[in-house]
Amino acid sequence: MSVQLFEGKDHAAIYQKYRFPPSPDLLNIIFSYLEEKKGKPYDLAVDVGCGSGQSTWLLVPHFARVLGTDISEAQIEQAKRIPSPSHVSYCVFPAEALPVEDGSVDLLTAFAAAHWFDIQPFMRELERVLKPGGSVSLSSYTLNMKIRYGDCSEALSELFRETQAVLKKHANEKLHVLFSEYQEILDLMPFPDKKRIIFQVNETSFTVAGLMGFLQSLSMFQMFKNAQPEAAEAFLQQTQSRFLETMKVSSPETPLEITLEYICVLACKTPKEKVAT
Repeated sequence: MSVQLFEGKDHAAIYQKYRFPPSPDLLNIIFSYLEEKKGKPYDLAVDVGCGSGQSTWLLVPHFARVLGTDISEAQIEQAKRIPSPSHVSYCVFPAEALPVEDGSVDLLTAFAAAHWFDIQPFMRELERVLKPGGSVSLSSYTLNMKIRYGDCSEALSELFRETQAVLKKHANEKLHVLFSEYQEILDLMPFPDKKRIIFQVNETSFTVAGLMGFLQSLSMFQMFKNAQPEAAEAFLQQTQSRFLETMKVSSPETPLEITLEYICVLACKTPKEKVAT
């Protein structure tokens, strides 16, 4: 069963507000792959571990039906608060037992979620639900981020690495899949037509306060907070102060530029060859 670490309503709201949505570069990679392997028209897309629906919405213009699933009721409630077109739906289901028919899915996606799944049962479910010629994209940003601001970019990036080092002490064991850049997911993917892409993109519309919100959205911080609430809050405040001092500014709304690193495992369920009769 998938790991459940995003159950709280407050956490779901933070997640929806501060998590980075998938980048346009990532979407171009996914849809180019799908077009190459199957081609239009596209009927059903399933976004597994959809959280508050940020990634699900990006599928809406391309498919006749879009389904977002997540194991967290709080996350699905957050997703449903945003009015959706009639062909979009959300439901609470584990990644390893999806509420769709055999061979019905054109594209299955999971963004910043697959490392939480019970991977081997999920791979069996993937084989079941994909159409012949259907594709899967399992992607995430890593914590290999670079911060840019004036002449203190390297100091800020090092500060962010130090912050990660503290939070990693509170990491769930499932995060080793992410820390190893989805190598295990690539190895266990049941389809021979598969590949992994690692690339970097720039995000410009972010602030110091937004970066602190992103840190709060991480499961590592939430586990730290659950175990030591006062220490976690003090650590967050200290981190913000160190950022502002390094930048020589006073406002948490000061904008930053952030370089994100993405991992994307792509695969296609190859149609079985017709047997001559």
